[in-house]
Amino acid sequence: MSNEKLTGDAREAALAALAKTGWGMVEGRDAITKTFVFANFIDAFGWMSRAALVAEKMNHHPEWFNVYKTVEVTLSTHDVGGLSALDLALAEKMDKLAG
Repeated sequence: MSNEKLTGDAREAALAALAKTGWGMVEGRDAITKTFVFANFIDAFGWMSRAALVAEKMNHHPEWFNVYKTVEVTLSTHDVGGLSALDLALAEKMDKLAG
């Protein structure tokens, strides 16, 4: 998987696809964000545990914040100073894990 900053048409297409599943740009950063809301704390924490295993295997770790049943996620590839294919792949995997 390419660890290069996304640009041009590939970037626009990827962002349009992610927007359909609730991901959006972070204001003032080249990063994407999404808020996941679960039924309760156990469901949220379980999802975070599963997502953490995926992120570790990818060696690509999210910024996230959890309160009770809500998890706010931000993805950006710090090595390239913005969005990369790693962020897109992790976002898609997180969405699948959330159901």
